[in-house]
Amino acid sequence: MRERIESKHVTKEIKSQMPVIPVEIVKERGCTFCPYYLGNYEKQPRCMMKTCAWDDENERFHPVLRELIPFYKEKMEKAEEKFLAMKKIYTKVTENMNFFEGNDPTELARQYQTPLYVYNERILRQRCRDLKNMVTYPHFVVDYSAKANCGLAFLQIVRSEGLEVDAMSPGEIYMERMAGFSPEDIFYICNNVSPEEMQYAIDAGVRISVDSLSQLEQFGQLAPGHSVAVRFNPGVGAGHHEKVITAGKLTKFGIDPEDIPQVKALLKKYDLKLIGINQHIGSLFMTGDAFTASLEPLFAIARQFPDLEFVDMGGGFGIPYKKEFGEAPLDLKELGAAIDKALYAFSEEYGRPLTFRIEPGRYISAESSVILSTVHSVKHNHDRKFVGCDCGFNVLQRPIMYDSYHGVEIYRAGDQPSEKEETVTIVGNICESGDILAKDRTLPEIMKGDTLCILDTGAYGFTMASNYNNRLRPAEILIREDGQVVLTREREQLEDLMHHVIPLESV
Repeated sequence: MRERIESKHVTKEIKSQMPVIPVEIVKERGCTFCPYYLGNYEKQPRCMMKTCAWDDENERFHPVLRELIPFYKEKMEKAEEKFLAMKKIYTKVTENMNFFEGNDPTELARQYQTPLYVYNERILRQRCRDLKNMVTYPHFVVDYSAKANCGLAFLQIVRSEGLEVDAMSPGEIYMERMAGFSPEDIFYICNNVSPEEMQYAIDAGVRISVDSLSQLEQFGQLAPGHSVAVRFNPGVGAGHHEKVITAGKLTKFGIDPEDIPQVKALLKKYDLKLIGINQHIGSLFMTGDAFTASLEPLFAIARQFPDLEFVDMGGGFGIPYKKEFGEAPLDLKELGAAIDKALYAFSEEYGRPLTFRIEPGRYISAESSVILSTVHSVKHNHDRKFVGCDCGFNVLQRPIMYDSYHGVEIYRAGDQPSEKEETVTIVGNICESGDILAKDRTLPEIMKGDTLCILDTGAYGFTMASNYNNRLRPAEILIREDGQVVLTREREQLEDLMHHVIPLESV
C-alpha cells in the first residue's frame, strides 16, 4: 500500500480524470483512509484506481498518476506497515465484527450527538441463537435477564427470537408486557419486596419466585393456594467481582438448603404449590466449571420436591471484554455438552422430563452495543495525560462500580494520522475523581474532536444510567440487519429534568 499522494501534487486537471466512487462504497470500504483516495472533486468522491485495489502488487493505479511515484518511492514500504498497524489499533474489534454495518461512526456521532448508545441487531439476534442452540435437551428454556438491558426495542428483538424473560421489578414486568411478552413468558424473581409490589406481580399473572422464608410467608398470605417458585442458595458462588457473586455464605440471596423443612411447612400452611426452584451463582464467568459444579447441589434440592415443573439453573455467562488482547470467549460448545449430560441424567433419575431454564443477561446484550463519545479535552496533570470525553459514569457505571474493563477504539472524521502511541487515562465529565473510563491505556495519540468507541456496553449501560450532575441521558439507536439506522430512544432534553417535579408555591 502506498502512502497517500498529497493534493498539492495532484492538479485539478488530473483529479477530473480520476474515476468516481459511489458514496456508499466510500462509507463501506473506508476509502478516506486509503492512499489512493483523492477526496471530493466537483462534489464527487474520486480515486486513482479503476478498481478498488488496496493491494497494489499489480500496479493497477490510474496511468495519469504513474509519474508521481518518484515522490514516494522511499516512503512506500514504511507507510504500509505504519498505516496498517495504526488502522488496526483504531478500529480492530468493530471492524472484525462489522459492527457498524457500513455506517460511519463519526457521522452517527454527528447526527445523533454524543454520548450515544449504538446497538447492532444482527449481533443481538446471534447471541440469542447461540444460547437457544447450546444444548440438545428438548425442554430447555432461555430466560433473558432484562436487568442487563430493558430497552423496548431490545426486548422486542429478544422476544422475536423465541426467548422468554425474567423480571426483578414491576417496571421490568411492565416493559416486558409492552414488548409483547405474555404473562406465561415472564419469570418474576423478587428480592425483599413490599406486599404491594408482590401483589402487582400476582395480579399480572406471571410466575413468581421468592428468596426468603419471610417472603414466602408474605406470598402465602397474599395468594393462598397459588403456585410459587423458591430461590435457594446451595453455596456455590462465582463472578468477576465480589459485588456480583450472588451465591455462597456472604450474599443476601436465596434460602439456605438447611431451611427446606421450614419451606415445606409454609407451603403446607398456605396450600401453595411449589412449581420450580432456582438459583444464581454470580456474573461474568468465563469457564463453565463453576456453573456445572453448581448443578449437583441444585439437583440435590430438587430431589426433595417430587412435583416440580422446572429447575432454573441461573445465568452469569461471561463475554470477553479484552478482545483486543485476544481474550477467548466462553466455550459454549463445551459448556453445552456438560449441561446436556447433566440434564438428561437428572431427568431420568427424577422419573419424568423437567423443564430446565437459564437466565443470561450479559451474554445476550453486552456485545450488541457500543457507546460513542466525543473528546473535548486533552491535558496534562503533572506526569499524567488525561483525555476528557462526554461519557461520564452517569452513562456507563461499570468501571466505577466494579473496576470493569471496556475496550476503547478511536475514530477520526479527517485523515490526519496519529504519529505516535502514548499512555493516557480517559475520563468523563462528572465532578468525581472516580469518573474514569480507561486508566493508563496505551493507544494511538488521541486528539480533540476524535470520536471514542467504548466497547461491549449493551449490558448494564443505559439500564444503570442516571441524571447525576443533572446530566441528560443519551439517545439510543439501532443498526438493523440491513444497515438501516433507527432511533429507539430520544435524547433527554433539559425540560425533562422538571418532569414530576413540584416547585414550592412560595419561599
